[in-house]
Amino acid sequence: MAERVSLSSMLAKSQNDLPAKRMKDSFLEVHLPLGSEPQLREKYLTFHNTVRFGRILEDLDSLAVLISYSHTYNATLKRSPLSIVTALVDKIDMRQQIIYPDCDIRFTGHVTWVGKTSIEAKMHMSQYHDGAYTPVLDATFVMVARDPENKRAAFVNPLKPEGPEEEKIFQEGEANKSRRQELSTASLLKVAPTDEERKIVHSLFLNTLDTKTVSFRSRVLPPTSVWMEDAKLKGLEICHPQERNIFNRIFGGFLMRKAYELGWANACSYGGCRPSLVAVDDILFQRPVEIGSLLLLSSQVCYTQGKYIQVRVHSEVFEPLTRQHNTTNVFHFTFVSDRDVPNIIPMTYGESMLYLDGKRHFNQTVEN
Repeated sequence: MAERVSLSSMLAKSQNDLPAKRMKDSFLEVHLPLGSEPQLREKYLTFHNTVRFGRILEDLDSLAVLISYSHTYNATLKRSPLSIVTALVDKIDMRQQIIYPDCDIRFTGHVTWVGKTSIEAKMHMSQYHDGAYTPVLDATFVMVARDPENKRAAFVNPLKPEGPEEEKIFQEGEANKSRRQELSTASLLKVAPTDEERKIVHSLFLNTLDTKTVSFRSRVLPPTSVWMEDAKLKGLEICHPQERNIFNRIFGGFLMRKAYELGWANACSYGGCRPSLVAVDDILFQRPVEIGSLLLLSSQVCYTQGKYIQVRVHSEVFEPLTRQHNTTNVFHFTFVSDRDVPNIIPMTYGESMLYLDGKRHFNQTVEN
């Protein structure tokens, strides 16, 4: 870090001081040779002979950082003065459910939108099977540039679209930014539910009242249902130096992998079978995780519909000396089972808000 402090003098004073870059300047293609290099396969293999999706999340995070550094590359500098970190996983949409453990994987991606200090990177993953590459997933990450000490924002090169197709891609990035701002403004942590959502909560409440008593406190669980309180799964990670990034903090991809695996296990336990991932949505990185931290992970099934299970994973750092808990990330995963799953039922008002938030995320996934 002492070496990186000296790089601060190389930072641009404004975005206008930096040359505009093209989308193709940041284009990268990376191959994961699971088929041609069997020794690599062990790292990605599950017990059921499928690919560990948590490892794919780690690779996507690394690729997004590399794409961002490619966009901000300055040939006159030996080292980049920027610290580029993941701010948000906007969405990951699965194009197919099966990822073969013995077939080569190809990642491609480039910068699609740029703000003053933020970068949107879109990536695509495909797999070679039956003589051709087949699309597997599409991912959109938002990265932010910081100074060498990772203390304040830093400017990045502007993006210059070339042609109608790139202009359309850039405008989609603008629309994504606006959508994120609207969702943040309408968060249930800030504003009351809509009229329709309030009716949903009241209907859930009425369906669980004990008709034999005239009491608001007497509740009965409907058939083929599970109380939200009984659909939790928790975990603890001690953050060792092995999982650190170049800034001496815990690698964001590691956090995503651990959250995904806990969320998947919860969905598996809830549905009674091995679920498939449909989408990853709106992973917000609120603060970095330091080496040596005690990372508490808590997963909650918060919404169900038919065969679909919406899982929210909340991660926080626990400081044993001060007894303080600080939220670091919130993850949203949509899974699908091979059978209909029980209905999740909230009991408290707080759980009802989790239910509505899960419903919102699920509806976004379905609409996309």
